[in-house]
Amino acid sequence: MKEAILLVNLGSPDSYAVKDVRKYLGEFLMDERVVDFSKWFRTFLVKGIILNTRPPKSAEAYKSIWWDEGSPLMVLSERLQAKVQEYTNLPVALGMRYGNPSIKHAISELLKDHPDLERLSLIPLYPHYAMSSYETVVVKAREVVEAHFPQLEMKVQRAFYNDQRYIDILSESINTGLPAEYDHLLFSYHGVPERQITGSDVSKAHCLRLDNCCAKDSPAQSFCYRHQTLATTDLVARQLNLEAGKYSTSFQSRLGPIKWLDPYTDKTIASLAQQGVKKLAVVCPAFVSDCLETIEEIGEEGRDIFLENGGEEFTLIPCLNDQNDWAEYLAKLGAELHESAAVPH
Repeated sequence: MKEAILLVNLGSPDSYAVKDVRKYLGEFLMDERVVDFSKWFRTFLVKGIILNTRPPKSAEAYKSIWWDEGSPLMVLSERLQAKVQEYTNLPVALGMRYGNPSIKHAISELLKDHPDLERLSLIPLYPHYAMSSYETVVVKAREVVEAHFPQLEMKVQRAFYNDQRYIDILSESINTGLPAEYDHLLFSYHGVPERQITGSDVSKAHCLRLDNCCAKDSPAQSFCYRHQTLATTDLVARQLNLEAGKYSTSFQSRLGPIKWLDPYTDKTIASLAQQGVKKLAVVCPAFVSDCLETIEEIGEEGRDIFLENGGEEFTLIPCLNDQNDWAEYLAKLGAELHESAAVPH
């Protein structure tokens, strides 16, 4: 077999032990596309402050969601890999941007079983383009291939936030997870600092610089996380015929005092409860696998915020995880990449 599919997700600590969480956070936060300060300040902030204070608290959070089989993100990603393999005759490998198995390890394992491998279809498991998610996976994978596997050609799947097939799958998953009665559906996406939105603007004159910029056509939208998340919400809302005012978009997981995309999820959840919403459902489309940010941050902390502010029923809609239609879609993306002549960005 001369072709293969490489799925890459975020990653997870090897365990919820403080030392493993510290190691994982160090790799994650020292990525210049995650904490995009100068190297000296990033090193001071991460190694001098965060890694000396945050790991015990993060370890407790991981412990609260850990499954008997291991990290939910890892277990679900491995199940997805196996499911995708059922829908294709191409070998399917799984790597993580941070932690284990690394991208290098995943490719090495592919070559052990398929030494005549010539081409890789890289599918970052992120529907939307963001510097700190999709872009860092692509950059890292290219660095690994160029340094260690120069004989391989690699094609890269573009962000698929508005692919109708993906929208159909996501909409059906949300519809299945919605309770029979609910007052509001909140689309909560992982947040990013606003400076990453303006920094990714290829026009240098559009994103967050024009009023209602996300609704105005621009080449910047191919790299604009904010535009792409809002587009996903709008497309799903149309697909499900959601009533205006009965759904909204927010951004979670901000870190530090800098300006992040708003509205913020925690404040939005509190506000909705205070405004009289009694039955709230939340979905997190930026994540394809349930993980710390969905299970603990939304499913536990978000639920507590909602109930403390007068809400009564809180539903966290699962991510796509290892659903059959989702796995089949990824297999088709891999096959289509192999058949394409061009090498996407």
